[in-house]
This record gives sequence, structure tokens and C-alpha cells, in this order.
Amino acid sequence: MEYLIYAALKKYKRMKPVRFHMPGHKADKKRFPFFKDAAYDITELSFADCLENPDGIIAAAESDIADILGAKKSFILTDGSSSGIFAMLYAVKGRGGKVVIARGAHKSVYNACAVLGIEPYVLKGNVLGGVSLPPTAAEIEDVFKKEKDVSAVLVTSPDYYGNISDYPALRRICDRYGKLLLVDGAHGAYLRFDPDDGGLYAGHYADIWVDGAHKTLPTLTQGAVLNVKKEELISAVREGCGIFRTTSPSYPVMASVEYGVKYLAQNGGALLDALKRELSLMKMRFKKRGILFYEESKTLQFAIDFGGMGISPYLAEEQLEKRKIYPEMNDGRYLLFYMSPLTRAKHLALLERAVRRIVKMRALRDTFGAQEEPSYGIKKFSYLTALSFRKESVPVGESAGRICARNAGVTPPCVPVVMAGEMITEKAAEALKNARHTFGVTDGKIEVIKIGGNK
Repeated sequence: MEYLIYAALKKYKRMKPVRFHMPGHKADKKRFPFFKDAAYDITELSFADCLENPDGIIAAAESDIADILGAKKSFILTDGSSSGIFAMLYAVKGRGGKVVIARGAHKSVYNACAVLGIEPYVLKGNVLGGVSLPPTAAEIEDVFKKEKDVSAVLVTSPDYYGNISDYPALRRICDRYGKLLLVDGAHGAYLRFDPDDGGLYAGHYADIWVDGAHKTLPTLTQGAVLNVKKEELISAVREGCGIFRTTSPSYPVMASVEYGVKYLAQNGGALLDALKRELSLMKMRFKKRGILFYEESKTLQFAIDFGGMGISPYLAEEQLEKRKIYPEMNDGRYLLFYMSPLTRAKHLALLERAVRRIVKMRALRDTFGAQEEPSYGIKKFSYLTALSFRKESVPVGESAGRICARNAGVTPPCVPVVMAGEMITEKAAEALKNARHTFGVTDGKIEVIKIGGNK
């Protein structure tokens, strides 16, 4: 299988050209020594096509990607899945003023709603083992029945923990009520290449979906793909991409997106079969030893429940890092280990040995402070209404009882603990105050609706 974009970059590098074009590093090995592949970093040249309106190698690569992923049209993204979320919602905004989303939607979904003037109808879903589950099809159908101004449902599937929405049921109710099914499938791009996916890939059911290629494919960070199944939506999605994608896309990232999709199209089945076999065996051995993990995951994401074993995940994380093992996320109870088809069996073995040692460490026993179920704010105003009010900043520790004016949450996974329009609870304030990394909190302060005064 030919890697069109990479081949063009490689050919240009071999020419040793005189670069009177951007970028400014000029691939100067002497004065730009830390980036050995800078020669692949180019701009729109005569042979290089243009992501804005492709008709050459990029157009051909996107066509190949669409064929592989089962889309009518695929758009390469170099701004991550977030730009795809914006373009996706832009494409449907004229069909209704509301979109149904899960409470655990990525911050980009809320940001796009704010920019585009879409009111998110938020469903919280149930909680299992401290993990928020996606809304059920029945819950979404109830919204369709009572809210006439809904254009679509946007589900995050898979989520960070490997939960996947009931796509067949969602497809049926979307068809029944004439709504669009949008999927933020950023965590599930590899599923297209799993011979045993069992219909878990978003592209089997969605009208528009985004694949976060860089998350689970051999692709550089920020590489993603926005896919369209319905012909009638292609023009609006293209327009959205033209608004929200950068006008200076990275050619190495573009090349890596094409590479990631095509490489797994050729090799994904064998890689996934081998990895899933090893992962399944490790899970079986963990269960025999009483090592707890989130068992509902339907993907390669693997979350060990250190909190459930009475061990502080922060202390466990320190022990792992001493062994040069770095997890993806620490949510205060689970440590999440993020796999891809390129994860090697020997690395799983290293993880297994390290975890077995950690759970036996007496010094770590009973170090976990009891964690309550996810706590959100209490809705007082609609999302868009709250964004229109005057604002002021207050210390997070003093914010309980105030109405949030801008979303604030923990990153990763970049989902809001409290939304604009919600009253901040003591638990929500505490969660934000204690989080290692947050968004919507600056210098320990959070924006709230300003009540009274002339300013």
C-alpha cells in the first residue's frame, strides 16, 4: 500500500532543495539540530497539494482513507479530534437548536456548543464502579419525544474507560425520529481494524464520526480523521472544516494519519489478535490474584482499581514511575493504561510484574481515602444563558453555592466537573481544588456569575 504524502515528503528531502518557503527553520541541521526530521516539515508547494481544497496527493490519501474506514468522505485533521467536533456540530447547527450529549462529553463539545450557539441537552447516565456510563438509548429517546428542537445526539464512544454506546439501538431511534447520530470516537479508531470488533466501530452506524488517529493508531499527536457517511452532509462538514481547521497544517502529521490508517489496514488484524490474547491472559491472572480492574471495558483501555484495593493510586503511580512505567491517567481511584495495536507483549509483562509487586507492598495498604461517586453541580440556568451573564472570579475553595459561569473540570479526561449554569457544590469545589490538572480554573480561581453591582 502506497503512502502518498510521506512519499512526496521523502522525495523532496532527497532533493536537498533551496527553501525559500515556510517554515522558518529551513531544515537547517546546524542551527535547528534537535529536530532531525525537520526536512519533512513543509508548506503548500506545487507538488504538495493543499488541505484547504485538495486535488492531488492529499485528496488521493483522503479518498483511500474513506474507502478503508467505510465513509463517503473523510477529512484529515491536524488539530486533533477537537477541530472535528467543531466541524461536526457546525454541519448540524441549522437543523435544530439543541444536541443531546452525555455529561462526560469532552470539553471540545461544550466549547463548540458555546461558539455555535447550540444548547447541549445533557444526560448524566448511571455510574458503575465509580465510572460514569453512557446514556441509554431509552434515555435519549425520551429526550427526542419531548424536545422538538433537537437536531442530533452526540455520543462519546468509546469513552476513556472503554464503555461503548449501544449503536444499533441509537441508530434505530435516530432513524425513527429523524435525528442525526454523531460520534466522538476519538478513543476507538483502531476498532475499524479489529477482525472481532462485533460492530463496536462507530463508522458502522454514525452519520458523522471522528477518529482520533493519534490515540490508538501509529500516528503523530494531533492527527485525526473526520468521517461522513451521509452524502447530504458532506458539503456542510467541508465548510466546517474550512472554518475550524488550521490554515497551516503539519505535513508530517498529515502523512502520519495516512500511514496509521493504511498500516493498520494491512497489519491491524494480526497485531490486535496477538495483543488481545495477551491482555486477556493478564486479566485472568489478575482476577485469580484478586487484583481489581474495570471489567466492563470493551476496548484496549485497561483501568486498574487501586482505590478498590485500598491503595492510593497516587502512591501506586509513583511506584510505577520508579520502574519507568507511565500510565495515561490517574482519576483518583483508577490508573488507566492506554494500549494500542503497537503495544508489545513484553511491555504488558513488565506492567503485570510491577502491579503484582505494588499490590503486595505493606506500606501501600489502606492508603486510599474513600472517594465518593462523581459529583456534579446543580443546574440553575441553561448553558447558553449562563454564558451570557456578567462574570467574576472567586477562589475555588470559596465557590460552593455560586453559579458557574464557565465550564471547569479535570484534565485528563477533559470533562467538566461543573458546567456553566450549575450551582457549584461543596464536592465539586473540592474535586477542582484537589485536582492535579484542571481547565476553567486559573490561579486557583473559577469564574462565577456576578450578582449585583454596576460592572
